[in-house]
Amino acid sequence: MTLYRTGEHDCGYFPDRIARDLVLDPRDPALAGAYPGALAQGFRRSGGHVYRPNCPACRACVPVRLRVCDFRPDRSQRRCLRDNTDVIDRMALPLRTPETFALYRRYLYARHGDGPMAETDEDDFDRFVASPWSPTRFMQLLLDDRLLAVAVTDTTHDALSAVYTFFDPDECARSLGTLAILRQVAWALRTGREYIYLGYWIDSHPKMHYKSRFRPLQVLDGSVWREL
Repeated sequence: MTLYRTGEHDCGYFPDRIARDLVLDPRDPALAGAYPGALAQGFRRSGGHVYRPNCPACRACVPVRLRVCDFRPDRSQRRCLRDNTDVIDRMALPLRTPETFALYRRYLYARHGDGPMAETDEDDFDRFVASPWSPTRFMQLLLDDRLLAVAVTDTTHDALSAVYTFFDPDECARSLGTLAILRQVAWALRTGREYIYLGYWIDSHPKMHYKSRFRPLQVLDGSVWREL
């Protein structure tokens, strides 16, 4: 497949750094078939684009994944599971509904209220979460039929890819982001999948700390996956 390099743009994690990406040709009809292998090479999906950071002076973003059969939850993760036994998960097609979009807007406003993401509209949502070729499902977390969280998840024959999770900002005590990954682990085990791809991890960055708590976490070191 043709691989493109984007122009330089502002980094989403460090305001003083410049970013750049490698992107697989989004118009190539072979993209869907290449996607599982691209995940194993450290790529990630956003909308219809499959990309990997290729920044001119930084290598902070490290691809990470969890081999689910090796995972053992720590004390706080076990507590998260116990505290949320009343929450059920349900699989759904990646379709925008009034309830789903309202939750997404509330989450973005709470997390990114001072930035452009807070002004997202329906078309932005549709373009971001899925594409016509992507094998995407919504894992919905519900409490008494009330939607608490949505984990946007891509599925391949041997893996899940955690694309994005948004949740009710008033339910922070439930640690819904952590719960979503724990439920994805259960989903992967239940369906015989080996890995969950968790995107990129940045050492010591506060927004990424939660990923390092899922052990043993594997990082892509060049072309080889090894334990963190």
